[in-house]
Amino acid sequence: MPLLDVSDVLADPDFADTMTVARTVQAIGDNGRVEISSQTIQISGVVTSDAGDILERVANGSRLKGSITVHTTFQLVASDGDTDADVITWAGREYTVASVNDYSRYGAGFVAASCDLKPLQ
Repeated sequence: MPLLDVSDVLADPDFADTMTVARTVQAIGDNGRVEISSQTIQISGVVTSDAGDILERVANGSRLKGSITVHTTFQLVASDGDTDADVITWAGREYTVASVNDYSRYGAGFVAASCDLKPLQ
């Protein structure tokens, strides 16, 4: 087992940043219909570049796509059937959690999540 515990670094205000997580949960109500509830949570973590911003040019125009990696002790969700993928708002942009990797060997609850830039509507 690795001896490095990164929990202190993830919480250090010199290194960590704050972001907002929007979590949406679906459940079947008493009437048999889907009920959707959502909550917004303020978290702390370290954001690093993943693929960065990529301008994709196609015949009909162009679009910007990009991704970041979020390192945090907050348990982010890509999707588990009842919960939609978390949406992270950071630096004025929204990102959808695409995958979550368990790095708890490097600190209690530590995860690294790849997040894709939400397309402009």
